[in-house]
Amino acid sequence: MQEERIDWPDGAKMALSIVINVEEGSEMTVARGDRGMEPVDELGVHVKSPIRNYSNESNYLYGIKAGAPRVVKLLREYDILASWTVAALSLENHPEIAQAIVELGHEPVSHGWRWVHQFKMDEAEERDFIRKAITSIEKTTGTRPYGWLSRYLLTDNTRRLLIEEGFTYHMDDYSGDVPFWDRDCVPGKPIVIVPYQLDSNDMKMWTDPAMTPDQWLHYAKRNFDQIYSEGVQGNPKMMSLGLHLRIIGRPGRIWALQEFFEHVRKYPDIWVTTRNQIAQHFAHVNPA
Repeated sequence: MQEERIDWPDGAKMALSIVINVEEGSEMTVARGDRGMEPVDELGVHVKSPIRNYSNESNYLYGIKAGAPRVVKLLREYDILASWTVAALSLENHPEIAQAIVELGHEPVSHGWRWVHQFKMDEAEERDFIRKAITSIEKTTGTRPYGWLSRYLLTDNTRRLLIEEGFTYHMDDYSGDVPFWDRDCVPGKPIVIVPYQLDSNDMKMWTDPAMTPDQWLHYAKRNFDQIYSEGVQGNPKMMSLGLHLRIIGRPGRIWALQEFFEHVRKYPDIWVTTRNQIAQHFAHVNPA
């Protein structure tokens, strides 16, 4: 069988994509007109009633107040270039996060206008949702997003609408470790698919059964080592590491991210970069 591979710039053995998901400040709540509370809660508390979950709202706010400074500090210390998948309303409500993205010189990626599911939207509603996200992110960061990550569930229209709205790559794919073209969705207008990985996501420390920080770090390092080894053997690929301010930013977890960064920086020939740069490189070496 033929193994996936791609040649990275300067002979890099692998590409590492750090993805920081910013959902805090746009999650579901009746205070924003939703029918109920946000179901994603570290304690797993979800009541299907039109009431506010003030406790979980404060849990999300932790990511902004306490988690973000810790994460940004490590990104600076280890010179890590990241892609921030942001729910646009999060940056409107917390402009200090937008400012950090700009000051770091990182890439904003759209995680929707809000962190809500779009699978129930009709075509017109979803197009408006996408356009509002573009306009909002461009206003808060000075840069329009070129990549998109849905809140997992999407529609049959999503990718076509992204192409129509000028997106150059799409992240809603988990099928491999190397970018590829989607030439079929809109004939004559291909879009790069930059796969994402959920298995190493720090959300694994929120799910039940949950990983401990030690287990998560061990898994992330093993993931990295395997991809690096395959690159050394002549089949370079990419690794994604998904993070959340409210999860990895906790004092009992942030050390694991620091140790992962220390591990990465021990190795030569690693391209730590944004997903947009990965998509651009792929398009350059594999013209549509």
